[in-house]
Amino acid sequence: MNGERLQAARRIVLKIGSALLVDDATGAVRRKWLRAFSSEIAYLRQRGQDITIVSSGAIAFGRQELGLTSSTLALEEKQAAAAVGQIRMAHAWQEALTTHGLRLAQILLSLADTEERRRHLNARETLTTLYRFGVVPLINENDTVATEEIRFGDNDRLAARVAQMVSADLLILLSDIDGLYDKDPVLHPDARHISQVEVLTDDVRAMAGKPRRDYSSGGMVTKIEAARIAVGAGCAMIISDGRAESPVRRLEGGERCTWFEPAASPRTARKRWIASALDRDAVVMVDAGAARALLRGKSLLPAGVTAVRGQFKRGDAVRICDSGETQLAIGLIAYDADAARVIAGRQSQEIAKLLGYKGRDVLIHRDDMVVGA
Repeated sequence: MNGERLQAARRIVLKIGSALLVDDATGAVRRKWLRAFSSEIAYLRQRGQDITIVSSGAIAFGRQELGLTSSTLALEEKQAAAAVGQIRMAHAWQEALTTHGLRLAQILLSLADTEERRRHLNARETLTTLYRFGVVPLINENDTVATEEIRFGDNDRLAARVAQMVSADLLILLSDIDGLYDKDPVLHPDARHISQVEVLTDDVRAMAGKPRRDYSSGGMVTKIEAARIAVGAGCAMIISDGRAESPVRRLEGGERCTWFEPAASPRTARKRWIASALDRDAVVMVDAGAARALLRGKSLLPAGVTAVRGQFKRGDAVRICDSGETQLAIGLIAYDADAARVIAGRQSQEIAKLLGYKGRDVLIHRDDMVVGA
């Protein structure tokens, strides 16, 4: 079953724990593991699947470089270690992926980049454009500027937010454990492995226990929180032991893991999210031709807009209505209210001249729209 489901996934986010990438004793890259894993990335890309890597390891690399041997680091020490380690980590990934003809892009994200709609939309557009060019995004939390109050604290939840952002079908958390157990298997030899979680109940959450203190900041607790985010976004999630070489192929061959089942499809979940985020006073009026196009599943072009009402920012949800004030759809708009008014009724090729910059050709893309909401 693992193999069929992995092959069916159109878009996959792979989260790599520090212990897989960094040798605990020396702080050096585990190059043999990374080379084998990079060949798996190439294998998935050749199958036509969009791949995003969320990689831990920057602080682990940096702390060794700076000689920070304490098990607990102050916030500013973590930030300094991340600044040094990010360069080493990105270089290691680039070196490994380049041997397979793959191009890499590094993106540092903060919590606000995924929570605020405008920044969420910006990051989503960047990532989907990279997919279109066949580039593999490498993502990490922006540890160099984050603070304890606003940071994710771990890359498990960051990976889940990224999966939500790009409407991924599957999130794979590769770490040092082969899934969820009904109690901590380190402390309890009789712990029972859970192969599938269909619903995240309080009992399932209780199985995670308490966070462990090591390079990884959250342990199973944050993996369960990542599952909550992912499945709510319509994305299935796997927890698997990635320490052995070729963990993806091992999964396809039936390697033991835990599957968390999604609550809906990624498309359905995203549409629900769009429909729930709405300022009723923000309205875009369209002509009859645009109304017919929307009902056929087309994007909204500026040429079909007859009026813009209310104040809104780029990425906000707005109502789309016909001339009779009937609501046709809700969508995330690609321009703020002032810009939308300037380009309303005009052709897409005129946007750069009218605004002084080249924006999107569409006012609201069909992927960011819920028709009939």
